[in-house]
Amino acid sequence: MLRIPSAFAIATLLSVGTAQAEIQTVDLAIKDHRFQPEAVTIPAGEKIKLMVHNQDATPEEFESYELNREKIIPGNSKAVIFVGPLAPGEYPFFGEFNQDTAQGRVIAE
Repeated sequence: MLRIPSAFAIATLLSVGTAQAEIQTVDLAIKDHRFQPEAVTIPAGEKIKLMVHNQDATPEEFESYELNREKIIPGNSKAVIFVGPLAPGEYPFFGEFNQDTAQGRVIAE
């Protein structure tokens, strides 16, 4: 005899899969050629989405050798940068165009 799962059972299975697939978003701003906040803490072992909002009129480049990421963000615009999953530790990043002031780090714990 063939058993067909109920609609409730299917919906429950789909919602569990969807909840596991959600990626945490972390907001990061560039203002006055500085990253704000300078440090963001994320869970180790999870992929996250950095939503970087460049509030300056000039472009900035998000760069990190440790995160293996490089992205130009035009002035007054947003960009998404995916990172992780990361081992516990600190991962520095900087603004290529304003290295003296645009410094930050991702802390995975």
